[in-house]
Amino acid sequence: MIQRAACFPRALLSSLQKVGVRYFTAPAALTSAQSSADWDYESADYDWDNLGFKLIQTDYMFMTRCSQYGNFEKGQLNPYGNIELSPSAGVLNYGQGLIEGTKAYRRDDGRTFLFRPHESAIRMQIGAERMCMPSPSTQQFVDAVKLTALANNRWIPPAGKGSLYIRPLLIGNGPILGVAPAPEYTFLVYACPVGNYLRNGTQPLTLYVEEEHHRASRGGAGGVKSITNYGPVLKAIKRAKERGYSDVLYLDSVNNRYIEEVSAANIFLVKEKVIATPVPSGTILEGITRKSIIDLAHDLGYQVEERLIEAEELISADEVFCTGTALGVAPIGSITYKNKRIEYKVSSELISEQLNTRLVAIQKGIIEDKRDWVLEIK
Repeated sequence: MIQRAACFPRALLSSLQKVGVRYFTAPAALTSAQSSADWDYESADYDWDNLGFKLIQTDYMFMTRCSQYGNFEKGQLNPYGNIELSPSAGVLNYGQGLIEGTKAYRRDDGRTFLFRPHESAIRMQIGAERMCMPSPSTQQFVDAVKLTALANNRWIPPAGKGSLYIRPLLIGNGPILGVAPAPEYTFLVYACPVGNYLRNGTQPLTLYVEEEHHRASRGGAGGVKSITNYGPVLKAIKRAKERGYSDVLYLDSVNNRYIEEVSAANIFLVKEKVIATPVPSGTILEGITRKSIIDLAHDLGYQVEERLIEAEELISADEVFCTGTALGVAPIGSITYKNKRIEYKVSSELISEQLNTRLVAIQKGIIEDKRDWVLEIK
């Protein structure tokens, strides 16, 4: 079943493009009965065949605010641009911020869709509770994502050329001196068209097992999408890429023995017909693509284990792959562990290829969406 969002009239977005720095206020729920033809826009003048994964400024972003104990306002679509922050803002001084990520993509018939945005909303709420922040409701979150996608419709690449990566942010923008929750919060959503996450396109990943630096520790915020999770991995990523690797695979911080995740992706090992992935224990982000792949693997008859996985198991694995919103489903060609390079077979017969094909087929409407993962926005 495809969920369909009601659309705003074309006139509203047309007027939005004319008002410049003025803004359009989003209602609590999207209501209109316009046909999808009302949303036909010319695509942005861009070389979609060479899109890549880099920041491209689009037209509009969504923003709303609330106090520490209040509710988020309806919100505004503003022209994409800088935001003003106090130097004592909670996010700048104490890292009180969360990020999310989802994608809008266009099918061959021109219609546009989101993939599991409700899951992103729920994950932000879980993260907000951990970081002592108020959070938008699921409906507010999804509506904001829809609005941002619609306002930047011309930046959604043609079918098969990429997607519109949508980045919701929740930050403590209120000024605070002592270590405490900020007095005010901003929920912001912006978007950027993207192609393949990897510079080398569809080539298999090459990973390096990091034994010195750790991504997260027990009792920390590694299980939520806190902005504080990403700064600490930059040094390890930089070093790995200088050595020719695609990314880093991190070990647990207690035993330095069990694999956890890649810098911004979950990892899976395959041995015969059994698929294993590290069990979430507060240090691993439960990715939405990860959850989807587990469900699809069950559908295809595979056994899936969520458990502790020793790094030594990488040596005997038949296949290893990563999943993530930005990355998708990506096979791993090799992993270097303790200075030894472990090579993996790469072919169209891989289980990861089967899973990716099924996932993409659901997103494209080739296979029926039985779980209501796909949300039509146009």
